[in-house]
Amino acid sequence: MGLLSSLFTLPLAPVRGVIWLGEVIQDQVEQQLHDPADIRRELDELEAAAAAGRLSEAEHRAAQQQLLNRLIRPPDDPPAGRSDSR
Repeated sequence: MGLLSSLFTLPLAPVRGVIWLGEVIQDQVEQQLHDPADIRRELDELEAAAAAGRLSEAEHRAAQQQLLNRLIRPPDDPPAGRSDSR
């Protein structure tokens, strides 16, 4: 039965490959999104923009809070509204 099921599901192999590739890319993006060094660099850029007057105080606080949330939230924790059905 294993041989027959393999033959019947063979046309789906490219789809499974694309799904696997998408999962690998998603994992890499999430790792980079939550990398403390990248977040620290973005915080430094944010501080420089605020010091130069390119951001209002409210914009600065909101952007800073978003960056800190990325740092605090663990990478395995799905964002609100997203369910991970793996």
